[in-house]
Amino acid sequence: MACGTCSTGKDGQPKGCKSNGTCGTDSCNKLTVFDWLANMSLPNGEKPFDWVEVRFKNGRKEYYKNTENLTLAIGDVVATQEQSGHDIGMATLTGELVRVQMKRKKVSEKPETVLKIYRKASQKDIDIWSEARDREDAMKVKARQFAIELKLKMKISDIEFQGDASKATFYYTAEERVDFRELIKLFAREFRTRIEMKQVGFRQEAARLGGIGSCGRELCCSTWLTDFRSVSTSAARYQQLSLNPQKLAGQCGKLKCCLNYELDSYLDALKTLPKPEIKLYTKKGTAVCQKTDIFQGHLWYAYEGEWMNWHKITKDQANEIIAINKNKEKIESLEEYALELVEDTKTEFENVVGQDSLTRFDSPKGNKKRKNNKRRVKPQNSTNNTTTNKPNKPNTNKPRNTNKTSTTNKSNTPNKAGNANKSNNTNKAANANKSNKTSNTNKTRNPNKNSNTNKTNDAK
Repeated sequence: MACGTCSTGKDGQPKGCKSNGTCGTDSCNKLTVFDWLANMSLPNGEKPFDWVEVRFKNGRKEYYKNTENLTLAIGDVVATQEQSGHDIGMATLTGELVRVQMKRKKVSEKPETVLKIYRKASQKDIDIWSEARDREDAMKVKARQFAIELKLKMKISDIEFQGDASKATFYYTAEERVDFRELIKLFAREFRTRIEMKQVGFRQEAARLGGIGSCGRELCCSTWLTDFRSVSTSAARYQQLSLNPQKLAGQCGKLKCCLNYELDSYLDALKTLPKPEIKLYTKKGTAVCQKTDIFQGHLWYAYEGEWMNWHKITKDQANEIIAINKNKEKIESLEEYALELVEDTKTEFENVVGQDSLTRFDSPKGNKKRKNNKRRVKPQNSTNNTTTNKPNKPNTNKPRNTNKTSTTNKSNTPNKAGNANKSNNTNKAANANKSNKTSNTNKTRNPNKNSNTNKTNDAK
């Protein structure tokens, strides 16, 4: 449950404690109880409860007595008493709710050895504690290597240092009894500290480490679930789930705890439904139950020998037919009851655009080649031949614009030399055409002059 600082402001923006990933008041952490009695004052003459709930690494919680009457608030880092040395933890709950939690977890208020809170942790205590915490990951890697070398069938899941760095607790899981006496000697020689081994179950391991479930949310056992009830495959059968171990198992390898959440509602609904193994006897034949919809209250029956034809009836109709069969009577057929449940199938959604078609990507694409729109330059030899073979006829074809060829060839930088040659050829062709024109015009003019001079001489 979130704390008060996580609520929204007047403008709808989230407030938050701005602690960058962790709750500043320690009210949003896993397995944390919301102190709803914090703003309530005690009756006159009533002393506050002097026990405090302290949280350690990965949700481990212990209860200590505040013998020094320290004013503690949620989120304070305190130094607590241990069997040898002291430990560093964070106060997560104070006041009357601690009494309720101790009663729920069956923790005695008058134990034989009372563990107390020494003081609020100083900066030196916090520095030693943080240095010890930084060593845990590297130690876990080495510890797993030692266990593999000794061929022990165990898995070391987590390591927790005591606050004063005088002791390290190794949490492990194993399916059988493990003799780890040689392993402890290796640990003590390598890590130079006192070693304690604790075996935990697979569910406790998942609760300590945490993770994301198949539903997309954090694991229930690491956020709010504290008691682990036994889960059997009958819970999946009652809810008509497929008995697939890969889907029914959680990260711990056991059946998911959430299979028990809705089991009671399914059991209550199944009480009003007839048992699926009861057959319905009609004059048309014997009908066998094929499918049940628990919350809708519908059942599907099929005649023996006609397994493809299912008839849908309600649970009340099925109970009525069973009562008639108990009197050794038979009804005409199931079709009389199934006609009452015929519904008009009205399509509420129409796929107009076709975006939901499964074969929309299967249509083959046409192999359309791109058309080359670039102008191809004709070979210049042909132009030269045409001009030289027919010198008498005036060439009416205009020479090509060399500026256009030069502009088209600007984009192709590596073909500059070829383009220059082409432009020179075109210039030569143009000059040849011009010379042919001039020669033709001179030839046509000269005969006229000769004839004119002859006419004048005759006249004289």
